[in-house]
Amino acid sequence: MIAVTRLDGSAVVVNADLIERIEPAPDTLLALTTGVTMRVRESAPEIIARIVAFRRQVSAMLPAVGVAE
Repeated sequence: MIAVTRLDGSAVVVNADLIERIEPAPDTLLALTTGVTMRVRESAPEIIARIVAFRRQVSAMLPAVGVAE
């Protein structure tokens, strides 16, 4: 999940796995796989950085997998 800010200033948390498309413009458009679209204040690179950070955090919680001999 990543936090973003709608144009009206309200905060919303979005499931990063549901983001299908990010369209940069003066306002950034998030298109979700559910058909929902939302315009947010964050730039496309900022959203991508948040998604990467979220996925790193999730993968850090996974147990280490050893190589079988």
